[in-house]
Amino acid sequence: MTSRSSDRVMISDLRVTAVVGALAHERELSQPLRIDLSIGVDLHEAAISDELSDTVNYGLVAEQVAATVSSSKHVLLERVAGEVADLVLGFDRVDDVDVTITKLRPPIPLAVESTAVRLFRTRADANFDRPHPHVAYLALGSNLGDRMEFLRGAVAELGSVTAMSHVYETEPIGGPDAQGPYLNMVVRVETPLDPFALLRRCRRIEQSAMRQRIVRWGPRTLDVDVLFFDDVQIASERLTIPHPRIGERRFVLVPLAEIAPELCPPGWDAALPAATVTRVGELPVQPSRDSN
Repeated sequence: MTSRSSDRVMISDLRVTAVVGALAHERELSQPLRIDLSIGVDLHEAAISDELSDTVNYGLVAEQVAATVSSSKHVLLERVAGEVADLVLGFDRVDDVDVTITKLRPPIPLAVESTAVRLFRTRADANFDRPHPHVAYLALGSNLGDRMEFLRGAVAELGSVTAMSHVYETEPIGGPDAQGPYLNMVVRVETPLDPFALLRRCRRIEQSAMRQRIVRWGPRTLDVDVLFFDDVQIASERLTIPHPRIGERRFVLVPLAEIAPELCPPGWDAALPAATVTRVGELPVQPSRDSN
């Protein structure tokens, strides 16, 4: 089953000349072609971050498509269009592509302005090996409003969630007094995003849950923290991986131990002060492997 991204990057009326056709004179002389592309890309991150790394570089796509088509010598437009589709789908973040290749001077003895081939392809159709996704572990927490619904919404927005812990209820640690108890869980995700893009996605998910960062360690509708990302180690002002306070947080380690015990510090259960972490149950959603 194929899916089509609702967000699109458009490249229209790209003109190139190429040798393409079955007739003898078409095999000798280049002819003008028009290329139109509608590229499916999830543009949520780019619409917030204003960073080129969160979208597809249409200038680079156009350059590579033009170079590929102008150097090809295929018989059929269908083959040219398929080659273009495979090329575009090789770019990071591209989910699908709609390709139209138009012959502007078709070699037929009729009053025809142009002839064209149009095809639609998704990553599942592409003729290349897909790169292995990154694996990250995220901690989710909520202590305001419909806590279970905020967790469920976060899991749904994360997309490729491949494992989930049970949900645990814990008393707040630190921060202002009179906070309500938290619901906490840990999830494993597969993602094509780099660590900083994943962090921006987590912040966007928090914002969609009306998270307000006013008081440090204060109550919040939703908290989404990146715990681990592959075997990467990062220490910057924006992001630290592994998360620097994992070893201090029983409410993180208990659910993490369910799905990735090898990532927990040795002897953590005995080393940490006793704290009440009560299993509530399973989140009422199923992990999804859909690409995001």
